[in-house]
Amino acid sequence: MATLNKICLHWTAGSNYPCKEDLAAYHYCVDKYGRIYAGKHKPEDNLNCYDGNYAMHCGGGNTGCIGLSVCGMAGFTTDKKQTKYPLTQKQIESLCCLAGYLSVKYGILITDKLVFTHYEFDQRRAKNKREGKIDITYLHYLPHLSPNSVGKYLRQKISWYRTKIKTNKYKFIKKGDYYEFILVA
Repeated sequence: MATLNKICLHWTAGSNYPCKEDLAAYHYCVDKYGRIYAGKHKPEDNLNCYDGNYAMHCGGGNTGCIGLSVCGMAGFTTDKKQTKYPLTQKQIESLCCLAGYLSVKYGILITDKLVFTHYEFDQRRAKNKREGKIDITYLHYLPHLSPNSVGKYLRQKISWYRTKIKTNKYKFIKKGDYYEFILVA
């Protein structure tokens, strides 16, 4: 039987807020303020990707994989590195906290094979099967990070949050139509 054993990190390539299509494609989306929106599909929907009722976020890698996305990066290209919708540090912190929370909830270890960016997933495919995915390869507030080092940076943050979550330092709460993490004193 399939298990939820992976997390794939994305950006939406849209504005800084989730739209209907984003919420259908990902299990959770994070807006520019770090607010977390649950997608149309629960992570458990990706245990069976043959019924058509799952989050289609990672072509060829959806089964057992939780899809998380930060909202933004419309029009971004790797050569110009510009967009009206850059990712914010608050978004990335929230994304990493969420990934840490889900890694605890589902028993997913933080390794490059189990928690990865869409870019890293694409790079592991055979050259003739690659789709040219570039999410997540650039953080405007850390422009010195190379595309190949962003995933490692995110995993380090996720590991840090995972430790804090395991010791009950952060709590996942619902606030209206979104969720957020609060630091527990």
